[in-house]
Amino acid sequence: MSEVNIDSARDKLLDILCDYQGSRGIEVIAVFDAYRVQGHWTEAIDYHNIHVVFTKEAETADQYIEKFAHENGRKYKVMVATSDRLEQIIIRGQGCGLYSARDLQEEVKRVKNQIRERTDRPGSGHKELSAGWSIGRTAEAGKKRRIETCMCELCGNRVQT
Repeated sequence: MSEVNIDSARDKLLDILCDYQGSRGIEVIAVFDAYRVQGHWTEAIDYHNIHVVFTKEAETADQYIEKFAHENGRKYKVMVATSDRLEQIIIRGQGCGLYSARDLQEEVKRVKNQIRERTDRPGSGHKELSAGWSIGRTAEAGKKRRIETCMCELCGNRVQT
């Protein structure tokens, strides 16, 4: 039962990070411990539009992140999300930016609200991006229906009236 809850929580986090990546257009890498899994090698997979890493046996997510920060922190703009104080010191020492878990949560909410405001605001261009109305006939009694498809990447809504 606890395995299901952990998997569900991980999947929900990954979905949130996918939305965040899509809004910001940045590379996102989520790192999870697999250090207790006997014989496990580092596994990197793509989950929708983000990268996910499961560490190898005897390697914690913190160790993987430290190594990644050391190799990339001064070459690229790297932001790390952790609330572990020791990890924060190490990460900053490698030239990386830092979000605490709470900071990342607030940043995700801020970006989500920004997108919502942009798409809900009159004159935002959101409605103008619609492909227009197409008229079709339904099977029942030859009734006409209008189908609006928003071409906006933020929305992708399809509304039938």
